[in-house]
Amino acid sequence: MKHVLILGGTADARHLAAELLAQRPELKVTSSLAGRVARPRLPNGGVRIGGFGGAAGLAAWLRAHRVDALVDATHPFAATMSRNAARAAADTGVPLLAVRRPPWRPEPGDRWHEVGSLDEAAALLPELGRRAFLTTGRGELRPFRDRAPLLWYLIRSVDAPDPADCPPHHQLRLSRGPFTLEGERALLADHHIDVLVTKNSGGSATAPKLLAARERGIPVVLLSRPPSPDGVPAASDVQEALRLLLSR
Repeated sequence: MKHVLILGGTADARHLAAELLAQRPELKVTSSLAGRVARPRLPNGGVRIGGFGGAAGLAAWLRAHRVDALVDATHPFAATMSRNAARAAADTGVPLLAVRRPPWRPEPGDRWHEVGSLDEAAALLPELGRRAFLTTGRGELRPFRDRAPLLWYLIRSVDAPDPADCPPHHQLRLSRGPFTLEGERALLADHHIDVLVTKNSGGSATAPKLLAARERGIPVVLLSRPPSPDGVPAASDVQEALRLLLSR
């Protein structure tokens, strides 16, 4: 194994790139970022930014750059990229490993309402509260604008969304995780939040909001993950991914 391509943009992807280069400095490690964040946190090693042009474009890139191993460490909700990675790996014969952190599981005191789509989440909101904390991403606000326009929203994202996508009554909070429990407690209290909307991303960086909601008895509308491609080997964390990659 000489060249590893990491499909990233996540903390797990950055951590994996750093650990691979620390343990095998002779490796060529390239991280691919989608380019959706204006000022991304750049990983160690080589970086490319932008799409490939679907599964065929990714397969062509793997061949042209002589990639020996492909790692899908994208966000759990980047379903299109994961499908493209699976197809490109099958077409080229390049081994693929996915890094899939476990989803969050409800604990005693949680008031979760799991939904399968943003439209379903938005339709449910008026039954649960009037002041919602949205952490679903800046590109996924229109369902709330269209289906629950009378609610007030606190919208948190890394970059500012298109104003045309935003619900009429909202406040933006531009920030990037990881977040602390103390900070999330204060945010919910200061803005009188009575319902939280988020995706089941798993991991620790953004989990404190769930604990803060549990403490306050706030209901959580939780978007379920899309299914992962069949037949792709997966690691549950960076250390397991590192062990599998370095054993090849």
